[in-house]
Amino acid sequence: MTQAPAQLFDRRTLTARRARRRADSLFLHQMARDEAEDRLSLVNRTFTAPAIVTPFPEVWVGRLENAVIVTDDDVLSLTPGAHDLVIHSLALHWANDPVGQLIQCRHALENDGLLLTASLGGQTLTELRASLAQAETEVTGGLSPRVAPIAEIRDLGALLQRAGFALPVADCLPLSVSYETAFHLMNDLKAMGERNALAARQKSFTRRAVFQKAAEIYHSNFRDGDRIKATF
Repeated sequence: MTQAPAQLFDRRTLTARRARRRADSLFLHQMARDEAEDRLSLVNRTFTAPAIVTPFPEVWVGRLENAVIVTDDDVLSLTPGAHDLVIHSLALHWANDPVGQLIQCRHALENDGLLLTASLGGQTLTELRASLAQAETEVTGGLSPRVAPIAEIRDLGALLQRAGFALPVADCLPLSVSYETAFHLMNDLKAMGERNALAARQKSFTRRAVFQKAAEIYHSNFRDGDRIKATF
């Protein structure tokens, strides 16, 4: 009997944390939406049957006429061959099977359809990851899974090829955001619904000393004037 593959993410926990999002903290999703619209404005084609895969439908309300909006479940509610455009917006980094997500998008496209995907890339939150890893090692003597693995740009291009897309293009749009402290950054991630939802995450409470040490390391190594910087 074949066992189901292990799941990288706890989707139930992810859904619960997304439900507690704050609308005023979804700036990354708004930027991804605006970037998608800018890119589409450069395409010499009118799309009449678009679909949008997003965890936060409110970000896309009224943006694309006739758009079908679906959540980023493991199985996407998309009709095969029904769309001339599919936008997968800032959710691929939470997919248990990212290639499978892209294949589902390809099947939803009509011939000569276009897929536009926005995803967090491998350099996202490098500062926070480094600070947490160093702090936890120093305070507890070990490491626990805290930040999801995120694909580098070359890997994302390879995912498109594996999913069967012709003429794939992948590029990077870095964004640097400043915060007062690492605690303000972590609170913002919580408000975005982007807290740790790894299936293998530590379930017990983390000692406050770990986060305090991480904040000190962050401020020491990644200071931007009186603030800290975070890369997305």
